[in-house]
Amino acid sequence: MPSVAVKLYSVFFKLILKRRLQNRIQNPNPNSNDENNSSFGVTSRPEESIAAANPSFTDGVATKDIHIETSTSLALRIFLPETCLRSTDPHVSARVTTAKRSGSQSDSSPTNSSCGIPRRNSYGSGEAPAAGGGGGGGAMNRRYSYGNGLSSDDISLRLENGVYGGYSPFTRRCRKLPVMVQFHGGGFVAGSCDSVANDFFCRQIAKVCDVIVLAVGYRLAPENKYPAAFEDGMKALHWLAKQVNLAECSKSSGRMPESKKSDAQGQITDAFGASLVEPWLAAHGDPSRCVLLGVSCGANIADYVARKSVEAGKLLDPVKVVAQVLMYPFFIGSTPTHSEIKLSNSYFFDRAMCILAWRLFLPEEEFSLDHPAANPLIPNRGGPPLKNMPPTLTIVAEHDWMRDRAIAYSQELKKVNVDAPVLDYKDCVHEFATLDMLLKTPEAQACADDISIWVKKYISLRGHEFSY
Repeated sequence: MPSVAVKLYSVFFKLILKRRLQNRIQNPNPNSNDENNSSFGVTSRPEESIAAANPSFTDGVATKDIHIETSTSLALRIFLPETCLRSTDPHVSARVTTAKRSGSQSDSSPTNSSCGIPRRNSYGSGEAPAAGGGGGGGAMNRRYSYGNGLSSDDISLRLENGVYGGYSPFTRRCRKLPVMVQFHGGGFVAGSCDSVANDFFCRQIAKVCDVIVLAVGYRLAPENKYPAAFEDGMKALHWLAKQVNLAECSKSSGRMPESKKSDAQGQITDAFGASLVEPWLAAHGDPSRCVLLGVSCGANIADYVARKSVEAGKLLDPVKVVAQVLMYPFFIGSTPTHSEIKLSNSYFFDRAMCILAWRLFLPEEEFSLDHPAANPLIPNRGGPPLKNMPPTLTIVAEHDWMRDRAIAYSQELKKVNVDAPVLDYKDCVHEFATLDMLLKTPEAQACADDISIWVKKYISLRGHEFSY
C-alpha cells in the first residue's frame, strides 16, 4: 500500500483539485468577452510552480523555451542532454586517448568523469581573448568545459555583454540524438511543459534515454476545448519536420546556419519569411528516430498524434514516429471496467473528478465518456488500422482506476502484432513517476530506467543496439 505521507497528501490534493475544477465549471472562460484572448489560450495556471529555462548544461541538461505559433499560446521547452557534446570524429577520440595515456593534461584541464574526456575551465583566467581583441562588453568565445578537443569555433559558451548566454553549437560534426516529443498531464485543464515537476521529469528522461526532449505546452481547457490540445500536438510534430527541412535547405543552398547567427540572441536563423531554424535541433536532432511520450491526459494526446502521423505518412518526412510511451493514460468509458468500480475513489485523481475534467475539455454538445478522445476501445473509432500503429509501451499503476482500460487497449494492439508491452507497478498510484512529491522515489527512478531500456530498442543506431 502507498505510504501514510502519500495518503495524506492525496487527501489535500483532491480537495484542492475538486475546488479548482468546480470553479472552472462555474466560470469556464473568464476572458470570454475577449475573442482574441480566448483563441490564443493559456498553457499554464497561476498556481503552477514554474522552473526557469537554463541554456547551460545544468545537471547535465540544457533547456530553452520557444513560442512556435504567433496566433496561439502553443510553446515548447527543449531539453538537450550534454551527451550531445561527445565527439563523432574518431580522430578526436584518438587524440583524447593519447593525451590521457601520456599524462599531457595540465592541472587546469581536469577530466570529465562521466565522458572520460578532457575539460577546460570555462571560467578560466584571462588566457581566452575577448572577441574583437578588446576587453569590452562584446561576445566572447571560450572553449566549452566539455570540449572533446574541439576548437572554440566548434562549441562555445557565449557571453553577451558580460551575461552568460548558454550553449551555441557551431560544429558541423555534431552528435545526432533521437527526439522525444512529450505531453504533460493535468487532466487537460492544468499542468504545463515548464512546471517544476515536468521540468524535473523531462531532464531525467533526456539523460537516461539519451534523447532531445521536446515538451509541448499545449492549450488548456476550458479556455480551449477539444480538439485544441490534440491539434497542438500535431502542430508540434509539423514544426519539428519544418525545422529539419529548413536546416537542410539552408545547407543545400550553401548558406550554412552558422553563417546567419542572430547577434541579439546567439541563435541560428534562416528565413523563409520569418521562419527560425532552431540551432539545437539543427545541430543535434535526428527526427527519423522520433518517440512520443504522454503522461496521463498527455498519453491521450500522444496516441492521437501517433495515429495522425500514421495517416500523414511521408507528408511528415523526415520525421518518423518509431515508438510511443503511454504513462497511465487518461482513458475512460461509459461502461465501467473492474478497476473503475473497485478503485473509483483511488488516490489523487478519483473517477468523479476526472469526469469533471472531461466535461471541461469536451464541447458540451460532444460530451460523452465514449468520445474517441476518451475511450480507445469503442468500435469505429476512426483513424488508421491498429496494425499500423507504432510500438507502444503502456505504464500502469496498481492503485489507479484507469489501469484496466489502458491494459485492454494494449491487448488490442498485441492482437494485431504490434509490440505493446505493459509495465504494471505494484503499490503505485496514478502519476507515481511524475507527480511533484513522488518524482524522487525509487519507483519513479525505476520507471524512467524501464522506459529507457525499452525505447532504446527502437532509437539505437544500427550496430549499437542493446542486448536483452
